[in-house]
Amino acid sequence: MQNKIVILMADDDEDDRLLAEEAFKESRIRNDLRFANDGEELMDYLHQRGEYAKPGAAPRPGLILLDLNMPRKDGREALKEIKSHDSFRHIPVVILTTSRDEADIIRSYNVGANSFIVKPVTFESLVEVIRLIGRYWFEIVELPRTGNGE
Repeated sequence: MQNKIVILMADDDEDDRLLAEEAFKESRIRNDLRFANDGEELMDYLHQRGEYAKPGAAPRPGLILLDLNMPRKDGREALKEIKSHDSFRHIPVVILTTSRDEADIIRSYNVGANSFIVKPVTFESLVEVIRLIGRYWFEIVELPRTGNGE
């Protein structure tokens, strides 16, 4: 049975966000999918500040999909900040990016990324990747209910 977990996707490309949303629908993953436009907005969401300060505006994500190449604060900086923060380090972070740079892959895993996936080129391939992400993270693994080990 699929757990209902909030998925937070940080990606500055509107087309990529729309395609991901469609791929989630096509994959029949019915989790609450939320978006952040860059690393700054992602951190505002996690810290529940600014537009995310209102109660219920930013439910804790159970999974973060993170693009590396974004303005203001890129995914590399956001990942480092997430994994160094006691309240957020337990949230799984899947890097979903166009980068194939070996240095990005190594650095992401060294900082604490749970997976590194290069964005597929076709919509059909994206649907399959999203389907596999959903199956793995929501049907196979056990995720903590809280972020602090309690």
